[in-house]
Amino acid sequence: MNKETDVVRVHPEGEVQIAANQPAETVASLDTFAGKIHVKWSPEATVSSLGLMPFFIEFLKTSGLFDKWVEDCRLRYTSGNAPKVRDVLGTLVLSVLAGHWRYAHISAIRADGVNPGLLGMTGVASEDSVRRGMKAMEAAASGEWMKKHLKASYAPLLQEPWILDVDTTVKPLYGHQQDAKVGYNPTKLGRPSHAYHSYFVANIRMVLDMEVQAGNRRLPYMLSRNCGPLWTDWRSGTGPSSCAGTVIGERRKPCWGQRSATSDTCSSSSRARK
Repeated sequence: MNKETDVVRVHPEGEVQIAANQPAETVASLDTFAGKIHVKWSPEATVSSLGLMPFFIEFLKTSGLFDKWVEDCRLRYTSGNAPKVRDVLGTLVLSVLAGHWRYAHISAIRADGVNPGLLGMTGVASEDSVRRGMKAMEAAASGEWMKKHLKASYAPLLQEPWILDVDTTVKPLYGHQQDAKVGYNPTKLGRPSHAYHSYFVANIRMVLDMEVQAGNRRLPYMLSRNCGPLWTDWRSGTGPSSCAGTVIGERRKPCWGQRSATSDTCSSSSRARK
């Protein structure tokens, strides 16, 4: 028996092949408000709706968007027992990202012991604290605060040529709700509704603004009241742009129809209701 045969028998090739086929563990290092953390993927773990939240939190910290948003908030507390403003706003962020649309749904994330700490929060605020905090904020001041930070997220995109797309969504309402008015409602005739007026960057569907109005305040009303100031604000310091909208239920064009500009245009079309 030679020495080569002895080496093969002592060290079987199967062990080497098994070790080579094992995938290496992928660990990502993220910088959060709670410090550095390491995220490891586990194929056997249950999928979570907020499983990728640490990556988004790293983006919020690196960009400084969340800190600026919290600092500029008009919500102020004087009581020593009141929750922190960061906890209230952070609870709203986590709830929205979890797909919630009611204050009562906040209870579903009260047991989250990971993401609130990564976001720099001391804990998840209760639904009553969030509701009272939103009621304490003035509508005009809070609207300016939100629009300011929303514009900061998309302002660099407006340096390129873009088209403003205006759309209205009718939401039928049941029961007694604020500004529930009877208006144009093609699916539920005579049913009170809200009108959701949305402003997009065409093609990429980037939302610039959205307003909830009474059901009888349709697109011509909103365009005649808001499109002028909004269009001037969006166009300031941006590249060539144009604005287009379709009015349903009206036989006349809205007053904002044509804008005189060298490279910027604003047009509209109307379509009569059947």
